[in-house]
Amino acid sequence: MRIPTLRRRRHTEDTGSFARVDRRTKDLTKRLRPGDIAIIDHVDLDRVAAEALVKCRPAAVVNAAASISGRYPNIGPQLLVEAGVPLLDEVGGSVLDRIREGELVRVEDNVLYRGDDPIAVGTLLDADSVAAAMEKARAGLSEQIEAFAENTLKYIREERELLLDGVGVPEIRTRVDGRQVLIVVRGYHYREDIAALRPYIREYRPVMIGVDGGADALLQAGYKPDMIVGDMDSVSDQALRCGAEIIVHAYRDGRAPGMERLDELGVDGIAFPATGTSEDIAMLLADDGGASLIVAVGTHLTLVEFLDKGRAGMASTFLTRLRVGGKLVDAKGVSRLYRSRISTTSLLMLCLAALITIAVTVRVTPLGRAYFHVFGAQWDAFVYWLQGLFS
Repeated sequence: MRIPTLRRRRHTEDTGSFARVDRRTKDLTKRLRPGDIAIIDHVDLDRVAAEALVKCRPAAVVNAAASISGRYPNIGPQLLVEAGVPLLDEVGGSVLDRIREGELVRVEDNVLYRGDDPIAVGTLLDADSVAAAMEKARAGLSEQIEAFAENTLKYIREERELLLDGVGVPEIRTRVDGRQVLIVVRGYHYREDIAALRPYIREYRPVMIGVDGGADALLQAGYKPDMIVGDMDSVSDQALRCGAEIIVHAYRDGRAPGMERLDELGVDGIAFPATGTSEDIAMLLADDGGASLIVAVGTHLTLVEFLDKGRAGMASTFLTRLRVGGKLVDAKGVSRLYRSRISTTSLLMLCLAALITIAVTVRVTPLGRAYFHVFGAQWDAFVYWLQGLFS
């Protein structure tokens, strides 16, 4: 591959930055540190992955695949560019084999270097190129809707007994019947929504279900999950050992790779074979258990969010929401819809005004003056007693 003539615009130090290499972006972000260069293989970089990358503050992101393939207008690349993170796109899959974890690399214009050796050439995306690609991708939505319809019919054929009759839902020990359930997925705006739901959680004390990393989100917010549901690939050991009931999402043939991890930790779990996603089976568990209301945090709602999940997961989420019906309430956007209009300063001023009012009332009313004299006599007696201890 011939390396084109480059303009000398450097995004990393001359000495380079440490490379973090992984085909799974969510695994890579667990070890990505500020100033590192993330090397990923992520077609249609979605919003959740982009937000996780931006939070790590990398020097650059190098994507072996197309960050915007044209299937639909995914917002991930736009978030990276707006955050000032250079995104070198479509450098080819061989880069993940040629660069080892921890090597020093650097990005100059549209080339990835290791030392003085050019390793891969791609397209350096900017705001204009991302906007143009997003506009072109919007034209592909009709094809994705057709694929969605086909996938929906396939899922109905495979899971009609589970969806319609609840066949295959395992027995759980967590008492759900008649209670409200809070399902937390580490998705869009989950931190803001959990914070906005604190008054609701205090009042109703719902059953808390963390979907994979959603269990860690609950722990970080100061809550203990009652149940953890998922394939156990993005939840911490601390969460798995917190005492919650664990439901492992298994394949339809019964294979459950997550069980191996639980065995290593010495933690018990129940397998739930299902074709859908982990957030889907969490909703099915709550519904089958007799939950009176299901509040969902961080789950998928819009068409673009369904597409972010990929075709395999779109239909199951859509149909599961239809199955659960009117008892499902989505908490997405609660933090933007409702914010307290009373500031901390206003509350302090209100308390101060109340104290001043009480003091004035005590001073000017006959009853208040009587109480004031009684309190003064008690205070003098206390001071006299205190002085006697040291005399």
